[in-house]
Amino acid sequence: MTTPQLNTPSAPVRDNGTGAGATPAWQRLGGAFLRHREASVLVVAIGLMVYFRFASPVFLETANLVNIAQATAPVAIVSVGIVLLLVSGEIDLSVGMVFALAPFLMHYAADFWGVPPIPAILLAIALCALVGLFNGLVVCVLKVPSFVTTLGTFYVLQGIVLTTSNAYPAEIPPNMEGRIRSWLGAGDWSSLTWCLLIVGFFHIVLIRTRWGIYTVSVGGNPLGAKEAGIRVTRIKIGNFMVTSVLGAMAGIMEAFRVHTIDPNLGGGTGVTFAAISAAVIGGTALAGGSGTVIGALLGALVLALLQNGFNLIGISANPFFLILGTAILISMIVNQYLARLRRTGGD
Repeated sequence: MTTPQLNTPSAPVRDNGTGAGATPAWQRLGGAFLRHREASVLVVAIGLMVYFRFASPVFLETANLVNIAQATAPVAIVSVGIVLLLVSGEIDLSVGMVFALAPFLMHYAADFWGVPPIPAILLAIALCALVGLFNGLVVCVLKVPSFVTTLGTFYVLQGIVLTTSNAYPAEIPPNMEGRIRSWLGAGDWSSLTWCLLIVGFFHIVLIRTRWGIYTVSVGGNPLGAKEAGIRVTRIKIGNFMVTSVLGAMAGIMEAFRVHTIDPNLGGGTGVTFAAISAAVIGGTALAGGSGTVIGALLGALVLALLQNGFNLIGISANPFFLILGTAILISMIVNQYLARLRRTGGD
């Protein structure tokens, strides 16, 4: 008579990463890192820093780091608004002229209307918010594509700036010299400080708040978002207004930094396309539904590093746009690949 064998459960075999079928720990960590949207642009930024550090001995000097920070901050601030709009499925081409208009509105309020410094700044930002409100209403109520709407707004604002200023620069209002100017852009690290605060705030808004979740839903599936009870029009108009407000803030800070109010401040389309480039390089999808504010900051840093590094090592500025275009194409290809990787959960 045979004794029955009891099937007792065996202890689980621990995978220490050395088995034949086990995935090495470094590969798992690498896969987890690359699944973050900011991963690729962070690697590029670090690589550029290392390269320019060895290519130029002055790269890490304090004065040069201040230059990089001051070049990064305005583009990053504007790109935060661009990210919100792109994620919600829209775009704003007029923000570059809002960037140039805001300092003039501040100048008119302080010098012509006698408004005190802080209220003059707030009034300029509020008036620029109306530009975003107008864009949002035309896009959402009249159903005009945002590309066309904001392109028209861009030229309207450019005409206003050039006409009211007679195409001449203006001085910073005398009552805004000193602490106000230092805190709002003239200080070595003030613009970067504001930039980091804004990026941190809107990063939390985008990933942790209902507004951010609704923004992603509206851009990813507008019809589904509307059927789910999300007020699509309110979300899009709000993001248009946020973009204009951030453009105005960045323009005022840049005027304080360069100590002049120039009708060509920011180059008009230069700021707009730099911000869009930073957002795209940082991992924001042009089709809507996904994006990252931290990635936009890193994208702006990459652009600043390229421009600064070219100057340091004596390379002509002409190839910059060639490299910028190549970077945008490569980043889009890489981001599409990483998006598929994240969807499938592969390494």
